[in-house]
Amino acid sequence: MPRDNGAELRRLHDVISACRLCPRLVSFRENLPARAAFRSQEYWRRPIPGFGDPGAWLMLIGLAPAAHGGNRTGRVFTGDESARFLMRALHRTGFANQPTSTSRDDGLRLKGCYITAAVRCVPPGNRPTPQEFGTCNQYLESEFQLLTSVRAVVTLGQLAFRAYCNLAGLRGIKFAHGARVELEGRPWLYGSYHPSPRNTYTGKLTETMLVEVLERARADLLRR
Repeated sequence: MPRDNGAELRRLHDVISACRLCPRLVSFRENLPARAAFRSQEYWRRPIPGFGDPGAWLMLIGLAPAAHGGNRTGRVFTGDESARFLMRALHRTGFANQPTSTSRDDGLRLKGCYITAAVRCVPPGNRPTPQEFGTCNQYLESEFQLLTSVRAVVTLGQLAFRAYCNLAGLRGIKFAHGARVELEGRPWLYGSYHPSPRNTYTGKLTETMLVEVLERARADLLRR
């Protein structure tokens, strides 16, 4: 049985939310102009911790909070088009109790799943530096230490894929949508294109394609 790690996760979330280790990211997130549609809202403008089921067997890793999604709402994959696409797929596969993710108090609950990011602050141009990836590694590793039931990781996009490879000490592994890497002593790795509008609006990533990755991870878990 997994230990009751909810309190430890909350403490980690508090530490992440207060982080100021990367001056470039701190400056960018705190000075980013609000989008016109959200000018009446108070932006979060802090690092974003992960969220989900403390007993999760599946972890999803994105790149970083979106400028007017997570950076605004305070929850990764919340309040933007990527969130809309991802939550439909998670709801369809039974990981989410609803197909929408709009705010921290919208009633969304995840079952068997935990969502996090390789970098916790919105980066300029959506491109964190290698140093910023390295600094945030400590938080990703801490989440893995607390989420002891995790057996599979789905990375959303090539940079998140590389971040997990670096954390697991993997070299020479190429990213591809649908890739699977079976690991000893670490959760298995699955690759998916990121659910950004650039990919979903063009059909590079369809909901069915993402659902297939999630269902494959579940099927693999059952046969292990």
